[in-house]
Amino acid sequence: MRRRLIAIFLVCFASFSPARAHEHHGESSCEMDPNVRVLAEYRAGIVTVDGRVDDWNGIEGSEFELLPALDPDEDKEYEGGKITVKAAHDGSNVYFVLQVDGDYAYDKGESNKCPSVALMFQVGENASYNDMGGCESTPGSCTSKSCEGHEVDIMHFSIGTAIPGRLYGGNLLDNTNGNGGDRFGHLVDVYAWNPHCRHLDGIGPDVNNTNALNDWHGAWWHSSLSVRSGFVEGDSPYAAQGQKGTYFFEFSRPLRTMDRFQQDVQFTIGQVSKVAVAFWYPTGGNPWSKSQHYSASCNWIPLDLTSSSPVSSSRNNNGSWDAATAFALLLSVVSFCLSVFIGYWVSRRNDVAFKPIEMIGMRFYMIRWSSKFCIQVVGKVLLFISFALSE
Repeated sequence: MRRRLIAIFLVCFASFSPARAHEHHGESSCEMDPNVRVLAEYRAGIVTVDGRVDDWNGIEGSEFELLPALDPDEDKEYEGGKITVKAAHDGSNVYFVLQVDGDYAYDKGESNKCPSVALMFQVGENASYNDMGGCESTPGSCTSKSCEGHEVDIMHFSIGTAIPGRLYGGNLLDNTNGNGGDRFGHLVDVYAWNPHCRHLDGIGPDVNNTNALNDWHGAWWHSSLSVRSGFVEGDSPYAAQGQKGTYFFEFSRPLRTMDRFQQDVQFTIGQVSKVAVAFWYPTGGNPWSKSQHYSASCNWIPLDLTSSSPVSSSRNNNGSWDAATAFALLLSVVSFCLSVFIGYWVSRRNDVAFKPIEMIGMRFYMIRWSSKFCIQVVGKVLLFISFALSE
């Protein structure tokens, strides 16, 4: 009887004990579709980071439900609907755009009364999605040694001081100070080992790296904003509160950075990285807290950076070969024609006492035939070249 009472007591205690404190993703039972991923294709010279996404129309995105990170219950899904994530790269930089519906909300200087987004990337091989890296060290005891292998890279953009359409992130003043901050628009570059141990790049418990940089740049926009040459701070709040529409958050970062302390993710073309997406919104006009955010997944999302497609590469290579061949053929034909005319010119200068009438007629016939042949061949070769270059 005593054993049964003790067992009942332990079960009750466990069921009512407080959850472990954290500000990010806790343990959850949701499962992800293994086929879900974000594809970053090679698209050079396409994207301009200005918050407007017309240049992304030809790039496919992936849609994700936005569920509360701490309680991923479908009944509590973000009322604005799903978030669309698109990515691309140009061989030097990687680009992202996040698109989510939401009534316009902006309160200058009050970041938690404005929408906010974050991207988190796995850096250390043991870094988990849950608990922002998953290092078990307690606050104040986290170091690069005790949390080795649990590093995550975070880009966080709070738009409370950011003008729509303007570029924020890495800037001369903050990068000169050697950290990942952004005093102008709060588009910051952060690393973490767990929710309690996160720092701006270049700042931490056991390293202060004066060479650290904020390598991110980004801008935001809302579809209710009027298209104009550009907003300034005096135009705040830029649009009427509560207007229906869609938020756009656009970002870029070099594929590789000069980080030497496991604070930045390093992207490699042809390899898969791991990313997570978070979204904060002042539902009902109420300010949000750090832990009150929606997540686009309950685990890492594969981010696949592809090289240029074999079809397009083959087409480009074939086009180059055809053009080179055509130019070589054109030069051959021109050389032949020149040799004919030079031969005729030289023959005219030879002093010959007697020329039969048959030879003169034959010479003119050959000259006319050669001229027509050269003109036709040159025309066809030029037509072939223009066709080859257009492919």
